Amino acid sequence: MNGMFRWVKSKIYIALILLVLVVVFGVLGFRFFSNYSWVDALYMTVITMSTVGFGEVQPLDDMAKLFTVFLIGTSVSIFAYSVSVITEYIVNKNDPKRVQYRKLQKMIEKLENHIIIIGYGRNGKQAAVKLMAYDKPFIIIENDREVIEKYQNDKLMFFEGNATEDSTLIDAGIKKASCLICTLPEDADNLFIVLSARQINSNLKIISRASQDASYKKIRLAGADNVIMPDRIGGDHMASLVVVPDLIEFLDNLSIVGKRSINIEEVSFEDMFEDNERRTIRTIDMRSKTGCTIIGYKSPEGEYIVNPEAETLLLPGSKIVVLGRPEQINKLNKEFNI
Repeated sequence: MNGMFRWVKSKIYIALILLVLVVVFGVLGFRFFSNYSWVDALYMTVITMSTVGFGEVQPLDDMAKLFTVFLIGTSVSIFAYSVSVITEYIVNKNDPKRVQYRKLQKMIEKLENHIIIIGYGRNGKQAAVKLMAYDKPFIIIENDREVIEKYQNDKLMFFEGNATEDSTLIDAGIKKASCLICTLPEDADNLFIVLSARQINSNLKIISRASQDASYKKIRLAGADNVIMPDRIGGDHMASLVVVPDLIEFLDNLSIVGKRSINIEEVSFEDMFEDNERRTIRTIDMRSKTGCTIIGYKSPEGEYIVNPEAETLLLPGSKIVVLGRPEQINKLNKEFNI
C-alpha cells in the first residue's frame, strides 16, 4: 500500500514536468513561428492548452496553425493525464484506510530497537502481554483483518500484511528492530520468515515457535537464536507436576511480570554501575543492602553459573539474576538507580 502511494506521487511529479515542458514548448513555438512577444506567446499557449476559445492575438500563418493543432493535441492529452493523476492522489489521500496506514507508518518510523511479533494467536497474545508489562515497544504483524479489528486498541499496534513477504517486514521496521518473535502455527511459514529476517537484519535477535521436532534444527539453521516448542514445554510441565509438584508450584509462583508482583529480576553490570571497575558478589553486599539473593550469573562470554560463589567477579558485559520479594526488588532498583 505504501509503495502504491509513493508510485502515485511519482506520477504527479511526471505530470507536472510534462505540463511545464508543454508550456515552454508552446511559448517558444508561438514566439518564433508567429513572432509574438513573450507575453503574447504565453497568453496564446495558455488559452490553447485550456481550449477556452478566445481569439488569436494576431492572425496565424499556415506554419503557426499546424503548430497550434499539434500543441492542442499534445496539451489536451497531457492535461487529461495530469487531472486523472491528481484526482487519484486526492482520493488516495482522503481514503480513511490509507490515512490510517500513513499514520501507522509515521509511528513505525519513530520506533527503534522495538520488537516485532508475527501472528496474534495464543502465543502471540502471551508475548504481547509480557512485553506490555515491561513497557517494551512492539508491533504485531497480522494477516487476518478480523483479528486486527477485534483486538486493536490504543495499547496494541497492528500492521496488516503477510509476514512471508520481505516488503511487509521492511515496512514494519525490521531494519531498526532489536528482536523478532515468530509465533505462526505452520513451521514452514516460521522457517521462511526467519530466513528472510536474518538476511534483512543480521543483528536481529530471532525467537521462533516450532511444532515438529524435525523443524527445530531447520529453523535454527535458518538463523533463529532460540526455537521454542510450546507442546513439549507443556508436556514437560505437566509431568513435572507429578514428579516434583511442590517445586513446580513454587516456580509457578515466581513472577517476572507486573511492578507489584515481580520477584525475580535480571540486572546487567551497566545498569548497576557507571564505571568499569571490577567487583565481586561479596563486595557489592546485595543481600544486606536490599534483601535480594543472587541466584545466577552470566559472564560476558555467555557462560551461565547457577548459585555463584561470593568471590565471583562482576565484569562489564555480565549479568546477574536476583531473587526477592517485590518490595526487595523495588529496594534493589532504588539502591542501584535502575
